[in-house]
Amino acid sequence: MDAAVEQDSEFANIEEMMLDMGRRAREASHEIALASTENKNDALQAMAEALDGRAPEILLANQKDIAAAQESGKDNAFLDRLKLDADRIEGMVKSIQSIAALDDPIGDILAEWERPNGLRIQRVRVPLGVIGIIYESRPNVTSDAGALSLKSGNAVILRGGSDSYYSSTAIHGALQEGLRSSSLPEDCIQLVPTTDRDAVGFLLSGLDGTVDVIVPRGGKNLVARVQKEARVPVFAHLDGVCHVYVDKKAKRNMAVDIVVNAKMRRTGICGAAETLLVDREVADTYLGPLVEGLVSAGCEVRGDKATQNADPRVIAASKDDWGHEYLDAIIAVKVVDGVEAAIDHINAFGSHHTDAIVTDDKAAAKEFLEKVDSAIVLHNASTQFADGGEFGMGAEIGIATGRMHARGPVGVEQLTSFKYVVRGSGQTRPV
Repeated sequence: MDAAVEQDSEFANIEEMMLDMGRRAREASHEIALASTENKNDALQAMAEALDGRAPEILLANQKDIAAAQESGKDNAFLDRLKLDADRIEGMVKSIQSIAALDDPIGDILAEWERPNGLRIQRVRVPLGVIGIIYESRPNVTSDAGALSLKSGNAVILRGGSDSYYSSTAIHGALQEGLRSSSLPEDCIQLVPTTDRDAVGFLLSGLDGTVDVIVPRGGKNLVARVQKEARVPVFAHLDGVCHVYVDKKAKRNMAVDIVVNAKMRRTGICGAAETLLVDREVADTYLGPLVEGLVSAGCEVRGDKATQNADPRVIAASKDDWGHEYLDAIIAVKVVDGVEAAIDHINAFGSHHTDAIVTDDKAAAKEFLEKVDSAIVLHNASTQFADGGEFGMGAEIGIATGRMHARGPVGVEQLTSFKYVVRGSGQTRPV
């Protein structure tokens, strides 16, 4: 796509345009922070209705993005992330409705106590302020991020990828239509109207102090740039090198079902399993059915010697396969000496995103869940459940893999902070 600026002619350059967006977002943040739950929910319902009503327009815009991606040689995994259809738009509509149905976190009293001197202290949940969200090929992030930011009382500046520019613009138009029918300012959800990469740099600068936090949603190169250049706090969303470990006490049929689902349900999402680890004690009887299940589902299997011996269709794995995020129908398989070796491998090669154990051994499950250093750990369930919607959050902006402030699915509550409210009756502090 051409990187020309699609901006209003009133701006002399991209910097001026971005600074203006920041100022308007800051002004809108003051209003949305004080909005009632009813006003926010009414706006969200109107946004969902507008999104549903504009579905044909959004699909036409998405076809333009798909055609451009195909012409530039993007692979199938990329196209799957980019593609919208009636079901995915319906999913976006339902996500907004689910977010509207969530409890409003703003104003929640997280803790309260009284001091001996009579001061009454409360810790109260408040919005973050202005959020900058930078994402790549997933146009549905436009809808999810806009709705989550609004529900949590934040203004948001969205910067979608150039490959999804037309789709994101059409979705944003629906969100704006919904906001116009409410009492909330349209500037609380803004989309950067340019594909020029310079806009990202200005957003990362904080726009003269108007942006409070940046959330990147994309691949290694995007996240690396954000972490290097950002002058405001970042909720890091790194790659999803997710593992499934099949323990010696796992039910074999359950293990096959979980592994195939974890890898093949949708291969291009960050919660897709990229590495399968199998306990050596059951390798002789479990590897065959596991590989068969994967290959039958259309997956390429790259494995160590033991896995190659179990099935001639297995390709020899290289050292680069451990810790690799394929986002495609490819999986690496390795035989390990029990749960401790599996944990060591995951902590060495994983990305601290999502990892699962399949076992009926409660002690092994406990050890795995406690010692695997990832944002999400699962027992006897597919890694594809690493999703804010599946967690009951309505949707998510991404899976944060860092340790500061937010970790795991970033939903409504994770887009808030808190302040202390102290009430007295004339107390002064002794000299």
